[in-house]
Amino acid sequence: MFTQETTHLGTSFKQYFEIVPALTDELKHEAYRVRHSVYCEDLQFEFARSDRFETDEYDAHSLHLLIRSIRDNAFIGCTRIVRPPPGNSDRRLPFEKICDQTLDRSIIDPARLPADKIGEVSRLAVIATFRRRKGEKNHPINISEEDFGTGPMMRFPYIPLGLYIGTIELARLHDIRVLFMLTEERLAGHFSRLGARLEPIGAPVEYRGLRFPSMVEISSTISGMRSIFRPLYQTIAEDIRTGLEKQGHQSINTSTNR
Repeated sequence: MFTQETTHLGTSFKQYFEIVPALTDELKHEAYRVRHSVYCEDLQFEFARSDRFETDEYDAHSLHLLIRSIRDNAFIGCTRIVRPPPGNSDRRLPFEKICDQTLDRSIIDPARLPADKIGEVSRLAVIATFRRRKGEKNHPINISEEDFGTGPMMRFPYIPLGLYIGTIELARLHDIRVLFMLTEERLAGHFSRLGARLEPIGAPVEYRGLRFPSMVEISSTISGMRSIFRPLYQTIAEDIRTGLEKQGHQSINTSTNR
């Protein structure tokens, strides 16, 4: 059940947050700083780096996205879409290497899909001060049961949903048809309640906790999006379009049915 506040999700989001695609080195460094804060300093999933950038071999062929707090004028979260490495005989995405023995290729086999039409969502993270609710401090990003309740404690999950919708739109602009991810079961369930269509594609694996391989199909997710979320989607899509133009990038596949 949603309150009156959520009937104007796009307007409310724009008051507090902005989604920013990160094409320049400067903006990518902001994403790497957020990741270091979350994955190295806070959760200690990765070793701390002297430059305070959390990076890996996948960043060079990834699409990066940030969320900025309007109030603080600071970047508070990020995510990326990893694409298969160009000119490499091993075009597997990171999750395929982790789930090699558990992936159900009768549902979908990434190796049989065009490499330029697939990607993997990863490094989805929000800095600690924006996720310090009960039960959230040990997770890089989360949605809690409180987000679906009513009363004074109800809070719409603008930050995780903003990053998720932004990722969907960034994928659409680059003509990516299918996104894969490894996610906690409860997070997948919560996104489903928000109207997202995450389909399990294999047995769970132990990777920093129990993770489920899943996929989302871009066009059906956009066309099937619940009407309450469309103003939010339109606001985020405009943020991304504006961000790409400011960075001198002409967005592709600009037509949409939103």
